[in-house]
Amino acid sequence: MIEIKNLDFGYKKTPVFHNISLNLESGSIYGLLGENGVGKTTLLKLICGLQAPQKGICKVDGVNCFERRPSILQNIVFLPDEVSIPENSTPSKYVAELAPFYPNYSESVFREMMLSMDVDPERKFSEMSFGQQKKSMIACALSLGTDYVLLDEPTNGLDIPSKSDFRKLLTKRANENSTIIISTHQVKDVENLIDPIIILTHDDVLLNASIQTITNKLCFSYDTMADPQALYSEQMPGGYMNVIVNRNGEESQVNIEALFNAVLKNRETIKQLFANEY
Repeated sequence: MIEIKNLDFGYKKTPVFHNISLNLESGSIYGLLGENGVGKTTLLKLICGLQAPQKGICKVDGVNCFERRPSILQNIVFLPDEVSIPENSTPSKYVAELAPFYPNYSESVFREMMLSMDVDPERKFSEMSFGQQKKSMIACALSLGTDYVLLDEPTNGLDIPSKSDFRKLLTKRANENSTIIISTHQVKDVENLIDPIIILTHDDVLLNASIQTITNKLCFSYDTMADPQALYSEQMPGGYMNVIVNRNGEESQVNIEALFNAVLKNRETIKQLFANEY
């Protein structure tokens, strides 16, 4: 379990978080959403102990993250958006250097993932495209066998078939003991993968709820007209996407982009609506 309580953090005179509280349970693939500069990457760094909170608590399995104990580090992997890749090395050599630090690393899983994404593990990184490099790093990260997997913009640089491969691999990788966090702006790439959804600001968690809870509270409808009572309406080909409070128990499918905009435009309403959920 990841526990964040009353957390403050900033860079010199630039505050990033103020009094943020958040719990993340095992067995889920969390989608971490927020506007540019809100601190999503910083939050991932705090969770894996690369940054220290200025105030408050950030713990993994009851241990302060910044203590960076081996028992925690061997069970958590962070794949940033930009990775310094040793160009003269190969994916197989790269992951072999990481493997001694991760007791649950699986060579067979690594090879299977590389094969499924059609990347040669013995080919030098310098000879690969950016997309092939990205797929290699994803395979390395997911083969380490950690319960905590933190991914920052993992689909950047992937083509459409590779994005599909990524979703399949992550779904296969997830289990009841794993906590996977995907920080992304590319919500369409992971729309059917992430659950629960977290929407973050500098000083608040606006939403932390499962898809089921969201559809219990909100209704996403396609109509010919904009609903005057909608929390958010967006014109689309053939009509409007309306996000309204679900007062009649209607069933609908979450549109994450519309949800994100509805939450940002109605912060207090959303907090009150979901107040008993987190």
